[in-house]
Amino acid sequence: MSFFIVALTALLASLLTFFSGFGLGTILLPVFALFFSLPVAIALTAIVHLLNNLFKLVLVGKHIDRKLFIRFGIPSMIAAFAGAFVLKYLARPVVLHTYFINGKEFNITLINVILALVMLFFALYELIPFFKKLSFEKDKIIWGGLLSGFFGGFSGHQGALRSAFLIKYNLAKESFIATGVAIACVVDVVRLLIYGISIRAVNITDNALLLSLAVLSAFIGAYFGSKLLKKTTLAFVQGFVSVFLILIAVLMGAGILSS
Repeated sequence: MSFFIVALTALLASLLTFFSGFGLGTILLPVFALFFSLPVAIALTAIVHLLNNLFKLVLVGKHIDRKLFIRFGIPSMIAAFAGAFVLKYLARPVVLHTYFINGKEFNITLINVILALVMLFFALYELIPFFKKLSFEKDKIIWGGLLSGFFGGFSGHQGALRSAFLIKYNLAKESFIATGVAIACVVDVVRLLIYGISIRAVNITDNALLLSLAVLSAFIGAYFGSKLLKKTTLAFVQGFVSVFLILIAVLMGAGILSS
């Protein structure tokens, strides 16, 4: 049953998050945590996330907006180091409220509430007509890179903030996805290096089959996402990102999804 649940989740999450540019790790981590201790679940999720991003890079890498990748990616990389170091030396997250559903504990933490509010702001920024008339100035892209990179290193939630900034630059849908994937790969490598997560941390001998199945399922989801991309419009991608931002923000703020 664990193999089926993990594989199905990885496939569907990879397919859905192909368009949004974020969410695979956020969705997959709680599923891994059902069957493994949290450190092992984090390691497994991180490996699947990075390998899936590298695979997506193979599929759409030729569409990367190189100038935007440099202007956004370099600040993201620098800030990811800072965020990861802060996480490594910070005490346990501040828990604002704890509640139970069917005996399962959920914690609403300060960092998740902050992230949720930021994500909701950007989602409404995209959906409300008044805000849609506004646009970020070019120099704001650096701040966007720093903000998303820091949270990427600190909690792993880089994609939502990155997509919220990039979607405002009116890239072609292929460039939006490819540029986001390239930046995600850079941040993933940085945070994995700082976290010190290695293959040994997941006991690869015992979990190799499940890990391979999750990676393969995520690859399949990404592959079909790339095929569906040809049939989608930029308006669909923009709307999907906004709705997904709201959904993830609500679940994260409620403590149902967390880093």
